Amino acid sequence: MQGLRGSVPLPQEVPETTSKPIQVRPSVHYGWFIVAAGTLCIFACLGLGRFSLGMLLPSMGRSLQLSYAQMGLISTANFIGYLAGVLISSKLMKAFGARRLIGASLLLVGLSMISVGLTNRLPLLIFFYMATGIGSALANIPIMALVSVWFTSRKRGKAAGFIVIGSGLAIVLSGWLVPLLNSRYTDGWRISWFVLGGTVSLAAAICSLVIRNSPQELGLEPIDSNKVRPAADDDGAQFRDVTLRSPIVLHCAAIYFLFGFTYVIYATFIVTALVREKGFPESVAGHFWSWVGLLSLLSGPVFGTFSDRFGRKAALITVFAIQAVAYLLMALDLPEIFLYLSIGCFGIVAWSIPSIMAALVGDYAGYRQVAAIFGFVTFVFGLGQITGPYLAGVLAQATGRFSGSFLMASGLAVLALVLSALLPAAGKRK
Repeated sequence: MQGLRGSVPLPQEVPETTSKPIQVRPSVHYGWFIVAAGTLCIFACLGLGRFSLGMLLPSMGRSLQLSYAQMGLISTANFIGYLAGVLISSKLMKAFGARRLIGASLLLVGLSMISVGLTNRLPLLIFFYMATGIGSALANIPIMALVSVWFTSRKRGKAAGFIVIGSGLAIVLSGWLVPLLNSRYTDGWRISWFVLGGTVSLAAAICSLVIRNSPQELGLEPIDSNKVRPAADDDGAQFRDVTLRSPIVLHCAAIYFLFGFTYVIYATFIVTALVREKGFPESVAGHFWSWVGLLSLLSGPVFGTFSDRFGRKAALITVFAIQAVAYLLMALDLPEIFLYLSIGCFGIVAWSIPSIMAALVGDYAGYRQVAAIFGFVTFVFGLGQITGPYLAGVLAQATGRFSGSFLMASGLAVLALVLSALLPAAGKRK
Protein backbone atom coordinates (compact mmCIF):
# COMPACT_ATOMS: atom_id res chain seq x y z
CA MET A 1 0.00 0.00 0.00
CA GLN A 2 2.84 2.34 0.79
CA GLY A 3 4.43 1.61 -2.54
CA LEU A 4 1.15 2.10 -4.26
CA ARG A 5 0.61 5.36 -2.40
CA GLY A 6 4.04 6.55 -3.32
CA SER A 7 3.66 5.65 -6.96
CA VAL A 8 0.16 6.96 -7.61
CA PRO A 9 -0.56 10.47 -6.27
CA LEU A 10 -3.91 10.92 -4.63
CA PRO A 11 -6.16 13.64 -6.02
CA GLN A 12 -5.19 16.16 -3.38
CA GLU A 13 -1.54 15.56 -4.10
CA VAL A 14 -1.79 16.48 -7.79
CA PRO A 15 0.20 19.72 -8.22
CA GLU A 16 -1.83 22.77 -9.21
CA THR A 17 -1.20 24.28 -12.60
CA THR A 18 0.19 27.77 -12.69
CA SER A 19 -1.39 28.70 -16.03
CA LYS A 20 -4.33 31.16 -16.01
CA PRO A 21 -7.70 30.27 -17.51
CA ILE A 22 -8.07 31.36 -21.11
CA GLN A 23 -10.49 34.28 -21.40
CA VAL A 24 -12.47 34.30 -24.61
CA ARG A 25 -13.61 37.77 -25.57
CA PRO A 26 -16.61 38.13 -27.87
CA SER A 27 -15.68 39.21 -31.38
CA VAL A 28 -18.49 41.79 -31.41
CA HIS A 29 -18.81 44.28 -28.56
CA TYR A 30 -22.30 44.32 -27.04
CA GLY A 31 -22.50 48.03 -27.81
CA TRP A 32 -23.23 47.13 -31.43
CA PHE A 33 -26.22 45.08 -30.27
CA ILE A 34 -27.40 48.25 -28.56
CA VAL A 35 -27.04 50.01 -31.92
CA ALA A 36 -29.08 47.28 -33.64
CA ALA A 37 -31.80 47.57 -31.01
CA GLY A 38 -31.62 51.35 -31.36
CA THR A 39 -32.18 51.12 -35.11
CA LEU A 40 -35.25 48.98 -34.45
CA CYS A 41 -36.41 51.45 -31.79
CA ILE A 42 -36.20 54.45 -34.15
CA PHE A 43 -37.77 52.37 -36.94
CA ALA A 44 -40.74 51.78 -34.64
CA CYS A 45 -41.19 54.98 -32.62
CA LEU A 46 -40.41 57.60 -35.28
CA GLY A 47 -40.43 55.76 -38.60
CA LEU A 48 -43.73 53.93 -38.14
CA GLY A 49 -45.16 56.07 -35.34
CA ARG A 50 -44.73 59.39 -37.16
CA PHE A 51 -43.51 59.20 -40.75
CA SER A 52 -46.08 56.60 -41.86
CA LEU A 53 -48.90 59.07 -41.23
CA GLY A 54 -48.41 60.81 -44.56
CA MET A 55 -49.14 57.55 -46.38
CA LEU A 56 -52.19 56.79 -44.22
CA LEU A 57 -53.94 60.16 -44.16
CA PRO A 58 -55.35 60.26 -47.75
CA SER A 59 -57.36 57.02 -47.50
CA MET A 60 -58.12 57.61 -43.83
CA GLY A 61 -59.41 61.11 -44.61
CA ARG A 62 -61.66 59.87 -47.41
CA SER A 63 -63.10 57.08 -45.27
CA LEU A 64 -63.82 59.28 -42.25
CA GLN A 65 -64.65 62.40 -44.32
CA LEU A 66 -61.97 64.46 -42.63
CA SER A 67 -61.18 67.97 -43.83
CA TYR A 68 -57.62 69.13 -44.50
CA ALA A 69 -57.78 71.12 -41.26
CA GLN A 70 -58.84 68.03 -39.30
CA MET A 71 -56.08 65.93 -40.85
CA GLY A 72 -53.62 68.65 -39.97
CA LEU A 73 -54.94 68.65 -36.41
CA ILE A 74 -54.22 64.94 -36.08
CA SER A 75 -50.64 65.51 -37.21
CA THR A 76 -50.23 68.48 -34.87
CA ALA A 77 -51.53 66.38 -31.96
CA ASN A 78 -48.68 63.97 -32.53
CA PHE A 79 -46.11 66.77 -32.36
CA ILE A 80 -47.71 68.16 -29.19
CA GLY A 81 -47.58 64.71 -27.61
CA TYR A 82 -43.96 64.40 -28.67
CA LEU A 83 -43.08 67.70 -26.98
CA ALA A 84 -44.87 66.60 -23.81
CA GLY A 85 -42.91 63.35 -23.83
CA VAL A 86 -39.62 65.19 -24.25
CA LEU A 87 -40.34 67.31 -21.17
CA ILE A 88 -40.68 64.28 -18.89
CA SER A 89 -38.20 61.92 -20.58
CA SER A 90 -35.19 62.80 -18.43
CA LYS A 91 -37.00 62.29 -15.11
CA LEU A 92 -38.56 59.02 -16.24
CA MET A 93 -35.22 57.74 -17.49
CA LYS A 94 -33.63 58.44 -14.11
CA ALA A 95 -36.54 56.77 -12.32
CA PHE A 96 -36.90 53.62 -14.42
CA GLY A 97 -33.75 53.35 -16.55
CA ALA A 98 -33.48 53.44 -20.32
CA ARG A 99 -34.28 49.76 -20.86
CA ARG A 100 -37.64 49.69 -19.10
CA LEU A 101 -38.64 53.14 -20.33
CA ILE A 102 -37.95 52.28 -23.98
CA GLY A 103 -39.85 48.99 -23.77
CA ALA A 104 -42.89 50.56 -22.11
CA SER A 105 -42.88 53.58 -24.44
CA LEU A 106 -42.73 51.45 -27.60
CA LEU A 107 -45.62 49.41 -26.27
CA LEU A 108 -47.56 52.66 -25.78
CA VAL A 109 -46.80 53.62 -29.39
CA GLY A 110 -47.92 50.25 -30.70
CA LEU A 111 -51.16 50.06 -28.72
CA SER A 112 -52.11 53.66 -29.48
CA MET A 113 -51.57 53.07 -33.21
CA ILE A 114 -53.82 50.02 -33.07
CA SER A 115 -56.40 52.14 -31.24
CA VAL A 116 -56.31 54.75 -34.02
CA GLY A 117 -57.31 51.99 -36.45
CA LEU A 118 -60.27 51.04 -34.25
CA THR A 119 -61.95 54.44 -33.88
CA ASN A 120 -64.14 56.63 -36.09
CA ARG A 121 -64.35 59.74 -33.91
CA LEU A 122 -62.00 62.69 -34.41
CA PRO A 123 -61.50 63.46 -30.68
CA LEU A 124 -60.39 59.86 -30.08
CA LEU A 125 -58.14 59.93 -33.14
CA ILE A 126 -56.46 63.05 -31.76
CA PHE A 127 -56.16 61.53 -28.27
CA PHE A 128 -54.66 58.24 -29.41
CA TYR A 129 -52.26 59.80 -31.89
CA MET A 130 -51.12 62.28 -29.24
CA ALA A 131 -50.34 59.23 -27.08
CA THR A 132 -48.30 57.90 -30.01
CA GLY A 133 -46.29 61.13 -29.96
CA ILE A 134 -45.67 60.86 -26.22
CA GLY A 135 -44.43 57.29 -26.57
CA SER A 136 -42.25 58.24 -29.55
CA ALA A 137 -40.40 60.85 -27.52
CA LEU A 138 -40.03 58.60 -24.47
CA ALA A 139 -38.40 55.95 -26.64
CA ASN A 140 -36.32 58.25 -28.85
CA ILE A 141 -34.59 60.33 -26.15
CA PRO A 142 -33.27 57.39 -24.06
CA ILE A 143 -32.00 55.37 -27.02
CA MET A 144 -30.07 58.35 -28.41
CA ALA A 145 -28.72 59.13 -24.93
CA LEU A 146 -27.39 55.57 -24.64
CA VAL A 147 -24.98 56.31 -27.48
CA SER A 148 -22.87 58.43 -25.13
CA VAL A 149 -22.98 55.72 -22.47
CA TRP A 150 -21.88 52.84 -24.70
CA PHE A 151 -19.47 54.70 -27.02
CA THR A 152 -16.61 57.12 -26.53
CA SER A 153 -16.42 60.33 -28.53
CA ARG A 154 -14.44 58.59 -31.30
CA LYS A 155 -17.39 56.32 -32.21
CA ARG A 156 -20.50 58.21 -31.12
CA GLY A 157 -21.28 59.75 -34.48
CA LYS A 158 -21.00 56.43 -36.29
CA ALA A 159 -23.15 54.63 -33.74
CA ALA A 160 -25.87 57.31 -33.73
CA GLY A 161 -25.73 57.37 -37.52
CA PHE A 162 -26.61 53.70 -37.79
CA ILE A 163 -29.42 54.10 -35.26
CA VAL A 164 -31.23 56.84 -37.19
CA ILE A 165 -31.46 54.80 -40.40
CA GLY A 166 -34.50 53.23 -38.78
CA SER A 167 -36.59 56.17 -39.99
CA GLY A 168 -35.57 55.59 -43.60
CA LEU A 169 -36.33 51.88 -43.37
CA ALA A 170 -39.80 52.67 -42.06
CA ILE A 171 -40.48 55.14 -44.90
CA VAL A 172 -39.58 52.44 -47.42
CA LEU A 173 -41.81 49.89 -45.65
CA SER A 174 -44.85 52.13 -45.25
CA GLY A 175 -44.48 53.44 -48.80
CA TRP A 176 -44.81 49.87 -50.07
CA LEU A 177 -47.14 48.30 -47.50
CA VAL A 178 -49.89 50.92 -47.12
CA PRO A 179 -50.77 51.17 -50.85
CA LEU A 180 -50.72 47.36 -51.04
CA LEU A 181 -53.20 46.97 -48.17
CA ASN A 182 -55.37 49.81 -49.52
CA SER A 183 -55.65 47.98 -52.85
CA ARG A 184 -56.72 44.71 -51.22
CA TYR A 185 -59.07 45.83 -48.45
CA THR A 186 -61.97 48.28 -48.34
CA ASP A 187 -60.70 49.77 -45.10
CA GLY A 188 -57.05 49.13 -45.86
CA TRP A 189 -55.97 52.09 -43.76
CA ARG A 190 -57.34 50.34 -40.65
CA ILE A 191 -55.46 47.15 -41.48
CA SER A 192 -52.35 49.29 -41.96
CA TRP A 193 -52.70 50.80 -38.48
CA PHE A 194 -53.13 47.29 -37.02
CA VAL A 195 -50.13 45.84 -38.86
CA LEU A 196 -47.86 48.80 -38.13
CA GLY A 197 -48.99 48.99 -34.49
CA GLY A 198 -48.42 45.26 -34.08
CA THR A 199 -44.94 45.63 -35.57
CA VAL A 200 -44.11 48.38 -33.06
CA SER A 201 -45.38 46.19 -30.20
CA LEU A 202 -43.09 43.37 -31.36
CA ALA A 203 -40.21 45.85 -31.48
CA ALA A 204 -40.99 46.77 -27.86
CA ALA A 205 -40.46 43.17 -26.77
CA ILE A 206 -37.21 42.80 -28.72
CA CYS A 207 -35.76 46.06 -27.42
CA SER A 208 -36.64 45.11 -23.84
CA LEU A 209 -34.70 41.87 -24.24
CA VAL A 210 -31.62 43.37 -25.90
CA ILE A 211 -31.06 46.85 -24.41
CA ARG A 212 -28.91 47.32 -21.31
CA ASN A 213 -28.57 50.58 -19.40
CA SER A 214 -24.76 50.62 -19.34
CA PRO A 215 -21.70 48.53 -20.29
CA GLN A 216 -20.99 48.02 -16.59
CA GLU A 217 -24.10 45.83 -16.30
CA LEU A 218 -22.27 43.28 -18.45
CA GLY A 219 -18.81 43.95 -17.02
CA LEU A 220 -17.75 45.88 -20.12
CA GLU A 221 -16.25 49.26 -20.93
CA PRO A 222 -17.58 51.68 -23.59
CA ILE A 223 -16.44 50.92 -27.12
CA ASP A 224 -13.01 52.37 -27.91
CA SER A 225 -12.33 53.18 -24.25
CA ASN A 226 -9.08 51.18 -24.48
CA LYS A 227 -7.77 53.83 -26.87
CA VAL A 228 -8.95 56.86 -24.92
CA ARG A 229 -9.09 56.05 -21.22
CA PRO A 230 -10.36 58.98 -19.15
CA ALA A 231 -9.70 59.52 -15.49
CA ALA A 232 -11.95 57.64 -13.08
CA ASP A 233 -14.08 60.67 -12.33
CA ASP A 234 -14.22 61.90 -15.92
CA ASP A 235 -17.55 61.55 -17.76
CA GLY A 236 -16.19 62.65 -21.14
CA ALA A 237 -17.61 66.17 -20.97
CA GLN A 238 -15.82 68.93 -22.85
CA PHE A 239 -17.51 71.58 -20.68
CA ARG A 240 -17.98 71.37 -16.94
CA ASP A 241 -21.13 72.37 -15.02
CA VAL A 242 -23.28 72.42 -18.16
CA THR A 243 -26.93 73.34 -17.50
CA LEU A 244 -29.95 73.92 -19.71
CA ARG A 245 -29.16 77.65 -19.63
CA SER A 246 -25.51 77.30 -20.58
CA PRO A 247 -24.60 79.25 -23.74
CA ILE A 248 -23.31 76.13 -25.47
CA VAL A 249 -26.58 74.29 -24.84
CA LEU A 250 -28.66 77.21 -26.12
CA HIS A 251 -26.36 77.40 -29.13
CA CYS A 252 -27.00 73.72 -29.94
CA ALA A 253 -30.73 74.19 -29.34
CA ALA A 254 -30.86 77.08 -31.82
CA ILE A 255 -29.19 74.97 -34.50
CA TYR A 256 -31.53 72.04 -33.85
CA PHE A 257 -34.54 74.37 -33.96
CA LEU A 258 -33.52 75.56 -37.43
CA PHE A 259 -33.11 71.99 -38.59
CA GLY A 260 -36.58 71.07 -37.33
CA PHE A 261 -38.07 74.21 -38.87
CA THR A 262 -36.55 73.68 -42.33
CA TYR A 263 -36.45 69.92 -42.96
CA VAL A 264 -40.11 69.42 -42.07
CA ILE A 265 -41.17 72.11 -44.60
CA TYR A 266 -39.55 70.07 -47.34
CA ALA A 267 -40.85 66.74 -46.01
CA THR A 268 -44.40 68.08 -45.65
CA PHE A 269 -44.83 69.95 -48.93
CA ILE A 270 -42.47 68.32 -51.45
CA VAL A 271 -45.07 65.91 -52.87
CA THR A 272 -47.77 68.60 -52.99
CA ALA A 273 -45.41 71.01 -54.74
CA LEU A 274 -44.37 68.40 -57.30
CA VAL A 275 -48.01 67.65 -58.14
CA ARG A 276 -49.56 71.12 -58.05
CA GLU A 277 -46.69 73.32 -59.25
CA LYS A 278 -44.38 71.04 -61.21
CA GLY A 279 -47.11 69.01 -62.93
CA PHE A 280 -46.03 65.52 -61.86
CA PRO A 281 -48.62 62.73 -61.44
CA GLU A 282 -49.23 61.80 -57.82
CA SER A 283 -47.82 58.30 -58.37
CA VAL A 284 -44.56 59.71 -59.72
CA ALA A 285 -44.33 62.20 -56.86
CA GLY A 286 -44.82 59.30 -54.46
CA HIS A 287 -41.93 57.47 -56.09
CA PHE A 288 -39.79 60.55 -55.50
CA TRP A 289 -40.57 60.30 -51.78
CA SER A 290 -39.69 56.60 -51.77
CA TRP A 291 -36.29 57.53 -53.18
CA VAL A 292 -35.83 59.93 -50.27
CA GLY A 293 -36.36 56.99 -47.93
CA LEU A 294 -33.85 54.82 -49.77
CA LEU A 295 -31.18 57.52 -50.01
CA SER A 296 -31.67 58.45 -46.37
CA LEU A 297 -30.44 55.03 -45.28
CA LEU A 298 -26.91 56.28 -45.94
CA SER A 299 -27.31 59.69 -44.33
CA GLY A 300 -26.85 58.73 -40.69
CA PRO A 301 -23.90 56.33 -40.98
CA VAL A 302 -22.03 58.39 -43.57
CA PHE A 303 -22.24 61.76 -41.85
CA GLY A 304 -22.10 60.33 -38.33
CA THR A 305 -18.78 58.70 -39.23
CA PHE A 306 -17.74 61.92 -41.00
CA SER A 307 -18.34 63.81 -37.73
CA ASP A 308 -16.15 61.34 -35.82
CA ARG A 309 -13.33 61.82 -38.29
CA PHE A 310 -13.47 65.54 -39.07
CA GLY A 311 -15.45 66.97 -36.14
CA ARG A 312 -19.12 67.70 -35.42
CA LYS A 313 -18.79 71.31 -36.59
CA ALA A 314 -17.45 70.35 -40.00
CA ALA A 315 -20.19 67.75 -40.39
CA LEU A 316 -22.96 70.19 -39.49
CA ILE A 317 -21.62 72.81 -41.91
CA THR A 318 -21.49 70.25 -44.72
CA VAL A 319 -24.99 68.91 -44.08
CA PHE A 320 -26.65 72.33 -43.82
CA ALA A 321 -24.91 73.44 -47.03
CA ILE A 322 -26.35 70.43 -48.88
CA GLN A 323 -29.80 71.03 -47.40
CA ALA A 324 -29.75 74.71 -48.38
CA VAL A 325 -29.03 73.65 -51.97
CA ALA A 326 -31.88 71.10 -51.90
CA TYR A 327 -34.41 73.71 -50.73
CA LEU A 328 -33.14 76.36 -53.16
CA LEU A 329 -33.46 74.03 -56.16
CA MET A 330 -37.11 73.43 -55.28
CA ALA A 331 -37.75 77.16 -54.88
CA LEU A 332 -36.47 78.11 -58.34
CA ASP A 333 -38.07 77.43 -61.74
CA LEU A 334 -35.38 75.18 -63.19
CA PRO A 335 -35.33 72.24 -65.63
CA GLU A 336 -36.56 68.88 -64.37
CA ILE A 337 -33.07 67.50 -63.79
CA PHE A 338 -32.61 69.94 -60.90
CA LEU A 339 -35.67 68.49 -59.15
CA TYR A 340 -33.95 65.11 -59.16
CA LEU A 341 -30.85 66.81 -57.78
CA SER A 342 -32.93 68.43 -55.04
CA ILE A 343 -34.42 65.08 -54.03
CA GLY A 344 -30.95 63.54 -54.02
CA CYS A 345 -29.43 66.30 -51.90
CA PHE A 346 -32.20 66.07 -49.33
CA GLY A 347 -32.15 62.28 -49.19
CA ILE A 348 -28.42 61.82 -48.63
CA VAL A 349 -28.47 64.07 -45.54
CA ALA A 350 -32.05 63.50 -44.35
CA TRP A 351 -31.39 61.98 -40.89
CA SER A 352 -27.79 63.05 -40.40
CA ILE A 353 -28.41 66.05 -38.10
CA PRO A 354 -30.06 64.03 -35.26
CA SER A 355 -27.13 61.61 -35.19
CA ILE A 356 -24.56 64.41 -35.19
CA MET A 357 -26.47 66.38 -32.54
CA ALA A 358 -26.74 63.36 -30.23
CA ALA A 359 -22.97 62.87 -30.47
CA LEU A 360 -22.30 66.60 -30.09
CA VAL A 361 -24.33 66.86 -26.88
CA GLY A 362 -22.49 63.85 -25.50
CA ASP A 363 -19.16 65.51 -26.29
CA TYR A 364 -20.10 68.79 -24.64
CA ALA A 365 -22.10 67.59 -21.62
CA GLY A 366 -20.79 64.08 -20.90
CA TYR A 367 -22.80 60.91 -20.47
CA ARG A 368 -24.13 61.83 -17.02
CA GLN A 369 -26.11 64.80 -18.37
CA VAL A 370 -26.68 63.75 -21.95
CA ALA A 371 -30.29 62.60 -21.44
CA ALA A 372 -31.40 65.90 -19.87
CA ILE A 373 -29.49 68.11 -22.33
CA PHE A 374 -30.47 66.13 -25.42
CA GLY A 375 -34.06 66.11 -24.21
CA PHE A 376 -34.02 69.90 -23.96
CA VAL A 377 -32.53 70.53 -27.40
CA THR A 378 -34.98 67.98 -28.85
CA PHE A 379 -37.84 69.91 -27.25
CA VAL A 380 -36.64 73.08 -29.00
CA PHE A 381 -36.27 71.04 -32.21
CA GLY A 382 -39.91 70.00 -31.80
CA LEU A 383 -40.97 73.63 -31.60
CA GLY A 384 -39.30 74.13 -34.97
CA GLN A 385 -41.21 71.17 -36.40
CA ILE A 386 -44.51 72.72 -35.36
CA THR A 387 -43.86 76.30 -36.46
CA GLY A 388 -42.07 75.51 -39.73
CA PRO A 389 -44.96 73.90 -41.65
CA TYR A 390 -47.47 76.39 -40.26
CA LEU A 391 -45.54 79.46 -41.41
CA ALA A 392 -44.68 77.80 -44.72
CA GLY A 393 -48.36 77.04 -45.28
CA VAL A 394 -49.35 80.62 -44.47
CA LEU A 395 -46.73 81.92 -46.89
CA ALA A 396 -47.86 79.53 -49.63
CA GLN A 397 -51.49 80.51 -49.07
CA ALA A 398 -50.61 84.19 -49.41
CA THR A 399 -48.48 83.80 -52.54
CA GLY A 400 -50.24 80.88 -54.19
CA ARG A 401 -46.96 78.95 -54.51
CA PHE A 402 -44.57 76.98 -52.32
CA SER A 403 -41.48 78.56 -53.85
CA GLY A 404 -41.36 81.25 -51.15
CA SER A 405 -41.60 78.58 -48.45
CA PHE A 406 -38.69 76.61 -49.88
CA LEU A 407 -36.70 79.81 -50.29
CA MET A 408 -37.32 80.61 -46.61
CA ALA A 409 -36.14 77.11 -45.68
CA SER A 410 -32.98 77.57 -47.75
CA GLY A 411 -32.16 80.90 -46.08
CA LEU A 412 -32.65 79.48 -42.59
CA ALA A 413 -30.48 76.47 -43.46
CA VAL A 414 -27.71 78.93 -44.33
CA LEU A 415 -28.27 80.61 -40.94
CA ALA A 416 -27.92 77.19 -39.28
CA LEU A 417 -24.68 76.72 -41.22
CA VAL A 418 -23.33 80.01 -39.83
CA LEU A 419 -24.31 79.07 -36.27
CA SER A 420 -22.62 75.70 -36.73
CA ALA A 421 -19.43 77.41 -37.85
CA LEU A 422 -19.40 79.33 -34.56
CA LEU A 423 -19.49 76.17 -32.42
CA PRO A 424 -16.40 75.15 -30.44
CA ALA A 425 -14.71 72.15 -32.07
CA ALA A 426 -15.90 68.79 -30.73
CA GLY A 427 -15.67 65.14 -31.69
CA LYS A 428 -12.64 65.34 -33.99
CA ARG A 429 -10.31 62.38 -34.10
CA LYS A 430 -6.81 63.30 -32.96
